[in-house]
Amino acid sequence: MKIIRTCWVSRRRLAAINLFGVVFAPKGETLSPRTLNHEAIHTAQMKEMLFVFFYLWYFLEWLFRLRRKTSAYRRISFEREAYHHEHDKDYLKNRKPYYWIRYL
Repeated sequence: MKIIRTCWVSRRRLAAINLFGVVFAPKGETLSPRTLNHEAIHTAQMKEMLFVFFYLWYFLEWLFRLRRKTSAYRRISFEREAYHHEHDKDYLKNRKPYYWIRYL
């Protein structure tokens, strides 16, 4: 997973953003192991869905979840899996493919 530090990522809004397996982070910020693991989980999800289908599913699920009063972002199955396992540094070694489906 490649990390690019750039000024266009806002420190106030995002710790990092993962686009096609490349993590963009704010310039001058150090990413915590938890954040790196979170983004690594997303990279694994993207690879198993051939990247394009990941983004298509992500967007459609976000749209569907907008109807609820809770945060649509936090309710997306990919995010739920990543947040639930971001503290487990060995999670990716034991992760089953398409595990995010359990969070639908």
